[in-house]
Amino acid sequence: MALTNINFMMNLVDSYISGKITRTDFELDFRSELSARYKKMAREDREYAEVFYEWLSDDGVDSGDGLSDAAFKRLIKHQYNEVKDIAASGFL
Repeated sequence: MALTNINFMMNLVDSYISGKITRTDFELDFRSELSARYKKMAREDREYAEVFYEWLSDDGVDSGDGLSDAAFKRLIKHQYNEVKDIAASGFL
């Protein structure tokens, strides 16, 4: 099965990390898109969706309040790379 929704969300995060969208736009889009896509993501790959949610939503975007823009971007980049590493290892 194609990971259309998971890939969309990973690309959204990458767009922020690479400077293509602002923090404000990213935070708004991230929450909105994740809310709309999470069930579809879970159908595509439940484990990937759960890892994404834990690392990039709970421990990423939702933990960013009070951080400077630079610190927030570092946090999101770190969390994004962790998700990629976990996915590459096969979720073991």
